[in-house]
Amino acid sequence: MHIGYILEVNHTLLFDFGNVDMNDYFIAVAGNIGAGKSTLTAMLSKQLDWQPFYEANAENPYLEDFYKDMERWSFQSQSFFLSKRLEHHRLLVDYPGSVVQDRTVYEDAEIFARNLYRRGNMSERDYATYRRLYEAVCKFLPPPDLVIYLKASVDTLMRHINRRGRDFEQDIQREYIADLNLLYDEWIDAWVYSPVLMIDMDQCDFQHQPADFMGIVNKISDNLRMDKHRAQG
Repeated sequence: MHIGYILEVNHTLLFDFGNVDMNDYFIAVAGNIGAGKSTLTAMLSKQLDWQPFYEANAENPYLEDFYKDMERWSFQSQSFFLSKRLEHHRLLVDYPGSVVQDRTVYEDAEIFARNLYRRGNMSERDYATYRRLYEAVCKFLPPPDLVIYLKASVDTLMRHINRRGRDFEQDIQREYIADLNLLYDEWIDAWVYSPVLMIDMDQCDFQHQPADFMGIVNKISDNLRMDKHRAQG
């Protein structure tokens, strides 16, 4: 169920978690490469005093090779991400407090691995093996209480990627980002396991505009409060 879509962020600063039980919430920040997931994760964890769990880009020993030769290294890179995401999921479920996660385990399989397979950069045998592992493990994973989806156009994503200047991302093709965007929209439209708060990153600049950021915080507070009331009802 999609319970919010920010086209113009509410600039009224109403930050109030007083009526929300903050002991054990699990929020996931989802979005394409360059959407702003890590930045929002860091800002939310600081603002709310929650534990962040970041994407393991820097730890992936295959990532640089993957961007140079996707067909050769796709299975290894995606398997590494899946294993790290599963580790994080177990850690955040066991964590004694609220957590915010930078990218979900679902995105690895439903967007990135699926896209590699569709583009012919992952063999049918490797993809089938990957899907079997993913689907078996996901049966035991509790979903987030709220998914924050950072939706952005290809132009915005490419601008963010170029601006942050990571060497291994500079060869990413525009077509690749566009394909991922389509899969993200398909995935989020079909997601039914927890509420989704969608943020229009073409309009929102939470990193540089405090009012935009607090608008997101307010929406999170509202959505968690509504979810709590539904559970009690």
